[in-house]
Amino acid sequence: MSKLWEAPPSRERPVLSVPVIARAAIELADQEGIDALSMQRVAAVLGFTKMALYRHVSDKAELLAVMVDVAVGEPPSLGAGDWRTRLESFLAALSAVWERHPWLPWVTLGDRMMGPREMAWVECALTALDDTGLSGVEKMDAVTLLFGHIRNTQSSGTAGTQPWAEDHQVREPYKELLERHGDRFPALSATLAGIGEAPGDFGRRFGLDCILDGLAVRIGRAASGA
Repeated sequence: MSKLWEAPPSRERPVLSVPVIARAAIELADQEGIDALSMQRVAAVLGFTKMALYRHVSDKAELLAVMVDVAVGEPPSLGAGDWRTRLESFLAALSAVWERHPWLPWVTLGDRMMGPREMAWVECALTALDDTGLSGVEKMDAVTLLFGHIRNTQSSGTAGTQPWAEDHQVREPYKELLERHGDRFPALSATLAGIGEAPGDFGRRFGLDCILDGLAVRIGRAASGA
């Protein structure tokens, strides 16, 4: 019989390697959240024992470090344009990566070892501020502030983390509570009641505009020597 009609061979277990382990761990975290991640779960997904994984990654902390560097991928090419246009391109790419892997913003906090790809993202953001006249400290502070803003607004977008929804409409059961106790929160009640159509980004665009406008003032001062 022709091989065209033969049943395909059963899938063999992958040969273990750091990239194979990292990709399986990323898929698990993407689907079930970072709290579901363990060496045992990853080993089970791959069809190996947990001890087999330890021959490639020493512990969960090292696995997370490798996962981050694989998941972030290469930084974007910012192309031409002024510093603001380049930063906007960078932040759009960062947001897209973090949306694909919602666990990334949280495992990249704290004192830890950064990998080469993750460090390349910081390098990319700093290059957007080339020739602005900002000092090295100002550039690093600007990049840190921008990363933090994207992280914070993504946190607000997580379901259930705010009494109000993405369009600033009050979630249940907070609506009834505000109706009953509006006198205790007059500013909040009046503000939410007066909101029409909202951008639906938990203040991300507004915050970015404020940060970038502030940077523009700093850069203008640097250019004038003030």
